[in-house]
Amino acid sequence: VVAEGRNVSVNGAAVPEGRPYLHKGLGVTWPGDWVAVASSLGVRVAWDRHLAVTVTVEPELRGGTWGLCGTYTDDPADDFVGPDGDIAAFASAFGNAWKVP
Repeated sequence: VVAEGRNVSVNGAAVPEGRPYLHKGLGVTWPGDWVAVASSLGVRVAWDRHLAVTVTVEPELRGGTWGLCGTYTDDPADDFVGPDGDIAAFASAFGNAWKVP
């Protein structure tokens, strides 16, 4: 899924603004001014099309997440685990560790 401003596409095919999309466990909806993408895996990402992003994960995934969204363990000690398994001392170092080219 690619979202840029008011344009959203799935696998290169445009999704018309305001029209829900559902295909093979992936859904795109338009709650208010936001665009939301939900998967049958239990993850939902919503974007205000400017700066704000929210990620919601189903309770069944507790302890099973990794990356910028964290480990979902409710333990602040492992909030900044990097891709190498080490814990970053600062949020900026944590974020930078997950950059991709």
